[in-house]
Amino acid sequence: MATMCESALQSGITEIGISDHYDLHPNEPFPDYLNLEAWWRDFNACKVAYAGRLTLRAGVEVGEPHRFAHQVTRLLRDYPWDFILGSLHWVGETCVFDQAFFQSNERSAYMAYFRELEMLVEGGEFDILAHFDVVKRYGFEQYGPFQPERYESIIRRILNKLARRGGALEINTATLRRSIQQPSPDDLILHWFFEEGGRYITLGSDAHEQHDIGFGLAAMMAMVRTSGFEGLARFKHREISLMAFDGHGI
Repeated sequence: MATMCESALQSGITEIGISDHYDLHPNEPFPDYLNLEAWWRDFNACKVAYAGRLTLRAGVEVGEPHRFAHQVTRLLRDYPWDFILGSLHWVGETCVFDQAFFQSNERSAYMAYFRELEMLVEGGEFDILAHFDVVKRYGFEQYGPFQPERYESIIRRILNKLARRGGALEINTATLRRSIQQPSPDDLILHWFFEEGGRYITLGSDAHEQHDIGFGLAAMMAMVRTSGFEGLARFKHREISLMAFDGHGI
């Protein structure tokens, strides 16, 4: 974690959210991956070590929060998180990073993903919806470029529900590092979110390695600004506020 903080400083970042995966699906290959006590011990140590130089926010990425409500309630009760990312990695018994998910035709696979994502937005406990169309990461290898226009109706419905609950949409740059070379989501879906009443956007480099800290964020900030948003969302103790693009509060 300290290495990530150093990379953030070297990239000119002054505030960073640190999160890790909390995955509960019974088919998860590493069900006990996240040691929460050790995570919080390291986080608090970094918060002290980097005080005055780097603002740290504590986050956790919960997989399928709508499917594991009791465990998520306990997670939120036991630790003082600043933000919760809600993410979708599993549809039924199949992981969307598994080639088996893409054995059906394109429409069947993507519609299954978005139907499950709609249920997540309706019933999951989270603050930020992570990597909205991450299913395209490996769908690209099977079907070619993802075309959101084909799924506009359900995508807009999900975005409208996210906006109505006051949630934030993450622009994730990990897919820029993949063969598809698009953010998740791209500017069209971002524009739809604005049209559906969305107000809050966060940027995430989804950095699992130190050299990816801040990857693509400058270009994504320009995309957010062009789409009409007033600034970026920031979180503290799960309270959301807007930060202007110059770094000042709105």
